[in-house]
Amino acid sequence: MHPMMKPALRRAWRDRQSVQVGVTRAHAVTVGPLDTATGSLIDLLDGTRGLDLLRAEARTRGLPDGRADALVGRLAAAGLLDDPKAGGPAADSLRRRPDAVDRLRPDLASLSVVHPEPGGAMRRLAARRAIRIQVRGAGRVGALIAATLSAAGVGRVEVLDGGFTEPADVVPGGLTAEDIGQRRDAAARRLVRRSAPDRAPRRAEVAEPGGGEPALCLVVVAPRDGLGAYAPDPLPAEDWIAAGIPHLYAGVVEATGVVGPLVVPGSTACATCLERDRTERDPARSILLAQWRSGRRRAMPSACDAALATVVAGLAACHALSFLDGDLPASADARWEVSLPSVRWRSERIAPHADCPCGAAGRTESRDTSGIGPTHETMAG
Repeated sequence: MHPMMKPALRRAWRDRQSVQVGVTRAHAVTVGPLDTATGSLIDLLDGTRGLDLLRAEARTRGLPDGRADALVGRLAAAGLLDDPKAGGPAADSLRRRPDAVDRLRPDLASLSVVHPEPGGAMRRLAARRAIRIQVRGAGRVGALIAATLSAAGVGRVEVLDGGFTEPADVVPGGLTAEDIGQRRDAAARRLVRRSAPDRAPRRAEVAEPGGGEPALCLVVVAPRDGLGAYAPDPLPAEDWIAAGIPHLYAGVVEATGVVGPLVVPGSTACATCLERDRTERDPARSILLAQWRSGRRRAMPSACDAALATVVAGLAACHALSFLDGDLPASADARWEVSLPSVRWRSERIAPHADCPCGAAGRTESRDTSGIGPTHETMAG
């Protein structure tokens, strides 16, 4: 191990005997008591020295045997250490792509703050390269989600949509004015390629055993008509439920942004759970849904301004990445909404419905969520 203080966390002495590592309440840790000589070792934890050299440095400072190991142990237990050589073969492969690593360095720093184990950040970042996802919708929200996930290192981002790019689809970071009149799916694919930190892995690098396509890890449903995210139609999701494919809804309708629910088949509430619950509480809802989904609406502009689309796409991408990295985000069994002009996020719980065939209601409330997301080994192929 070549211990390195996590470079994303700022350090400052609180007093003569304690060091605070980190600024924010979510991640700051105070280490102490520390004498001056022991504290000086912290500056040497830059990833260039192994434990033997650190022990020798400790001896030159007059510190007793075992002090360097004890300090490293304390810092590791507090989640403050990284190891620039750890992470496994996939991480080593990514390190051999310095241009990609330079593009992804802020993402790597963020992952190192969130995940305490040495090498965990690089392992997750490398694992993203083997992930295959779909974004269904290439409007203002969907195109931004696809671009953001590609920029974050997800190796295979497929975008599905029909028709041709319209002026109203253009938004900073998404489809451009040059894409107007071009097929939406083709324009979105170009956007994904432009956003990627390097070329996607060859299919042979990520193929399933036996040579097939890599498994679909997540579908993000971000329809241009945000009603499909606010009141999602359960029918298109039946195949995903049957195949066990997680899916996340996101969109904007009537100046209201929604992110969630994240549906993990058999474990969290699905679109059918949502629809049955709302219909039981509002008997008129089924009548309204039939009219909303009838397809006989007059043409109308989508109330999805650029700022709100950007906010929703960013939050949806955060939830998707959290799940893909092996965690369970707050959009599981919940939906997040934000409306203009107050721009105040609110969370609405979505409980699995007892009569829904998805089976999520049968799971125990104390279930272990650590295995819900794709495992890092699976993502790495």
